[in-house]
Amino acid sequence: MLSQQPVLRQEQRLKMTPQLYQAIRIMAMPLQELQATIQEELERNPALEVMEDNSTTSLDTEPAGGAEESVFAESSDLGYVTGSSGVEADAKRQFIEGALTRPETLQDHLLWQLRLQPLAEAEFELGEMLIRNLDDNGFTLEEPGTLAADVAPERLAKVTAMIQAFDPSGCCTRDYTDSLLAQIRVHARAVPGSAELVRSYMDLAERGKTAEIARRMAIPEQEVHGILEFVRELDPIPGRNFSAEQVRYVVPDVIVKQIDGELALALNDHQVPVLGVSPFFEQLSRSRGDRELKKFVNHNLQDARWFMRSIDERNRSLLKVTRAVVGAQREFFRRGAKHLVPLTLKDVAADVGVHEATVSRLANGKHLQTEFGIFELRYFFTNSISGAGSKGSRFSKTAVKEILREIIEHTAAAGANGTPAGKPPSDSRLAELLAEKGVRIARRTVAKYRKELDIDSSYRRN
Repeated sequence: MLSQQPVLRQEQRLKMTPQLYQAIRIMAMPLQELQATIQEELERNPALEVMEDNSTTSLDTEPAGGAEESVFAESSDLGYVTGSSGVEADAKRQFIEGALTRPETLQDHLLWQLRLQPLAEAEFELGEMLIRNLDDNGFTLEEPGTLAADVAPERLAKVTAMIQAFDPSGCCTRDYTDSLLAQIRVHARAVPGSAELVRSYMDLAERGKTAEIARRMAIPEQEVHGILEFVRELDPIPGRNFSAEQVRYVVPDVIVKQIDGELALALNDHQVPVLGVSPFFEQLSRSRGDRELKKFVNHNLQDARWFMRSIDERNRSLLKVTRAVVGAQREFFRRGAKHLVPLTLKDVAADVGVHEATVSRLANGKHLQTEFGIFELRYFFTNSISGAGSKGSRFSKTAVKEILREIIEHTAAAGANGTPAGKPPSDSRLAELLAEKGVRIARRTVAKYRKELDIDSSYRRN
């Protein structure tokens, strides 16, 4: 029979207190999120005060009137509105600002053309539904037959064909092949045989097998070249020029500069106010008074000090990690992306003396301002091309992709300048050119990197 006896056992456990959770959150915050969190904490905790605000001056603090108003005072521009024009002028200004800042989307452009068509109300509503069903590329999100199950197939086909003929042609299609076929149908000078080639032999065309295509289509190879030249003029993604993606502004957390040949780092701390503890609350904590009042005061003082300490720890840790990254990627900051070396979270964690998770938390969402532009801190962490971390090769994946981009652009520029460039190099030839530079990777890896760079195959670059 088993007996149960009480046993004393000592063990260590980490208890996730609210303060510790807050410190971990602050550690992971980029600068813009930290600014919002500081503002929230200032509103929540009366013991926390702003001692010095170095952030950007609000437009509300600008003096009324000024140089800009005097410059435009005699303007004949009908869009100019003075500050004393009343409600009507405000409405007009808002309309003008909205019209100037809101880009036209693909759906807006197609709907504008739909409104110009002499359609019955039912057909217009069907056309509007089909246009609303398009993604940014111009392709259908849901199958039109499913959305318009109660519509006669002939009417659905008629309205779909009409939208496909709008500018840009080839929208309201399933994919890029369907789009090319639609563009060929409505093109006034479509080359005979182009629809057949796109429908059946695009895989051979991408590999440059023009002789094989000519044999299967039973036409001279010269005609195949003419068809391919026409197809290259079409756009397989018709909606790409109408992207409505909003611009996302990034505020760098750390600034890296070269000063007298040396790299210098500085936190972008002028964007964050200098915080301190309220002297009034400090005085209340030392005075004798109501017990509940003192409890409230001490609790808020403790929270304020912990909040400031968490921000200070975030800044110091971020500076340490950034210093380690800049030290490892010194050549990048001096000579550019081609000189990015393999670097892992483990390498930086060992250098700084923290856990990999802490480095990951600090790197996520943080940005560096460099002489080559603004980069996310994670950009500088890249494996070697051999896949063995930072020890496998002296070439990082990012650096190899930049070298590959440079080779492709150089060959394209050579052709554009009229110099003997020949055909664009294939993936196999690109692998050979990379090997000449000391970078040895397989052809399929070249193809993978080329696709990640959003560069077409040699056939499409021809």
